[in-house]
Amino acid sequence: MDFWLPPCLAPLSLALLGVACGPAYLEPADAGRDYLVQGEYATPGSELAAQVIALGGGEFDLVMISPGLPDRGREPETRTVFRGERRGDSVRFAGSGLLAHQANGRLHGHDASGLRFDLGRIERTSPTLGAPPPAGAVVLFDGNTNAFDGSIDERGFLEAGATSKANFGDARVHLEFRTPFMPSSRGQARGNSGVYLQGRYEVQVLDSFGLEGTANECGAIYQVAAPSVNMALPPLVWQTYDIDFRAARFDDAGERTEPARITVRHNGVQIHDDLALPGPTGQGADEAPAPQPLTLQDHWNPVVYRNIWLVAPTR
Repeated sequence: MDFWLPPCLAPLSLALLGVACGPAYLEPADAGRDYLVQGEYATPGSELAAQVIALGGGEFDLVMISPGLPDRGREPETRTVFRGERRGDSVRFAGSGLLAHQANGRLHGHDASGLRFDLGRIERTSPTLGAPPPAGAVVLFDGNTNAFDGSIDERGFLEAGATSKANFGDARVHLEFRTPFMPSSRGQARGNSGVYLQGRYEVQVLDSFGLEGTANECGAIYQVAAPSVNMALPPLVWQTYDIDFRAARFDDAGERTEPARITVRHNGVQIHDDLALPGPTGQGADEAPAPQPLTLQDHWNPVVYRNIWLVAPTR
């Protein structure tokens, strides 16, 4: 079985560091039957959809959403959460007039208004997944080329905790990431990493599937700006960031004259639009005129990356 166990720390340390003492499954084949329930459910033509989040021990959250799954750059108009638990080969959800069952890849039941639904489990993929580097791009990691100081796992993926050997200023960046399946973990302890532009400005990486999309969840500019829509896919699904980054500008005295700016597309949907960054975020390095590397944060979770390239403007 392919899974990872973090070092067990004292409970107070766990709370502060966001580290869980539970397994992190690295491949769908090893993730167990709860993983087969977790996911997105929809039916063509129906405005009602659902996301099911595994919580460990046969417990789940059911997020009923309308009109449809998050996409098109906006959040659903309604989002209601129900708790459920496994009963034999099915999972039962109930509350506030809703009754639903999941079994054999389908979710069926009725809502508080009496509306009946029968939704099938679907698997969405990013439209930019596998995007090839354009002419003139700098390939940082593709399984053969590795321009990072960091580790590659036995599957050939770049592990979190890597730093590019070269420094960069303005750039258009493409990368793909996959969070582990950590059903018993919560919040910042669940698939945590981060993409640091110039080692200064963090685009959060986290298993935020089915959550509200706050300023510390996946796609956020960490603790600065929440994504306009939570486009996080389930864990163990490859996801994409396509980032347009403009570095901060400085005068001859080293004083900042213009802030850094960033546009982010998560799984093909724009979630930040030319956002001005007030300064370094999270654990980012201090601002300065000199370019700095691209860093993939190690937060004690086995997040992996692949297909990383960037295009720097000609000067």
